[in-house]
Amino acid sequence: MNTVHKAMLLQKRRWRIRKKVAGTAARPRLSVRFSARNIYAQAVNDDSGSTLVFLSSLDAALRKQKLSANIAGAKVLGKAFAEKAKAAGITSVVFDRGGARYHGKVKVFADSAREAGLVF
Repeated sequence: MNTVHKAMLLQKRRWRIRKKVAGTAARPRLSVRFSARNIYAQAVNDDSGSTLVFLSSLDAALRKQKLSANIAGAKVLGKAFAEKAKAAGITSVVFDRGGARYHGKVKVFADSAREAGLVF
């Protein structure tokens, strides 16, 4: 299976998820993306097309901890994202796994965000 075909299948999974998942001002979409080295998470209001809260492992405070895109990094970032979202007044979100399977680091990220107080 070549790289172009894999990327096309990933994009199809993303579109299939996005047909069902949409964020509003009251309940934004929590989009999570894992690259090879970093983790990116954002709360998006799809009605206005704006990002309400953004956090990544490249953030100055988190960079000192040298987080990787693994289970340990996902746990720390999930908790930090939930705290930042609560500070911005967001308590409930819709989870968008970004085409990735809901297991491993994606599941750990979601569980740690739930433990820190986000509802989804």
